[in-house]
Amino acid sequence: MKNYFLSVFMIFAFAQAVTAQDAKADKLLSEVAQKFKSYKNVAFTYKGNFKNPKTSTDMDVQGDAKLEGEKYNVNFLGTTYIFDGAKQYAVNSEDEEVTISKVSNDGDQMITPSNILTFYEKGYSKKWDIVQNEGGRKIQFIRLTPIKSNSEYKNVLLGIDANTKHIYKVIITENSGTVATFTLKSLKTNEPLPKNSFTFDKNQYKNWLIQEMN
Repeated sequence: MKNYFLSVFMIFAFAQAVTAQDAKADKLLSEVAQKFKSYKNVAFTYKGNFKNPKTSTDMDVQGDAKLEGEKYNVNFLGTTYIFDGAKQYAVNSEDEEVTISKVSNDGDQMITPSNILTFYEKGYSKKWDIVQNEGGRKIQFIRLTPIKSNSEYKNVLLGIDANTKHIYKVIITENSGTVATFTLKSLKTNEPLPKNSFTFDKNQYKNWLIQEMN
């Protein structure tokens, strides 16, 4: 009987510790989100890698992004994505094609550089994870697990600079076995952006294939 009560006590103590750790994760992510939303705009460059031993994939990528409210201009995997607040324009220079579409806000959006600073706010349970030193930065990781069982993601490790409260690294593990890693190389906030950063001018793409999706 004594051992029984000891076991119950240990389980209760562990549950309390886990709850406290989860509360710490929620608090840190709230601070990160609040800081990001305080900026009028954000511009950053990033490097990334996609790796999957099953398919012999090991691909490095890099690009840049400008964000202002819901609007964005993102270079990702050779395509420029422009969202003007109403429609998204995917500009593929290699194929000289532009695809125009509406952006879904159903909460099932893929993680990309356009939402990588905000995706964690909904749809994930959050747990406190390891802390690492990367290039002199103290990076605190939060483990995110999708709430929906049909998510393409197994889990996401979100690395936050403990000093600046900015997201520094994102490690996405997909159910397919692919691990995608994104690391911010530079970050600028509240700087003047070109007026046409979030607009699409079809006159600049004469003789291109421009198609609008329903």
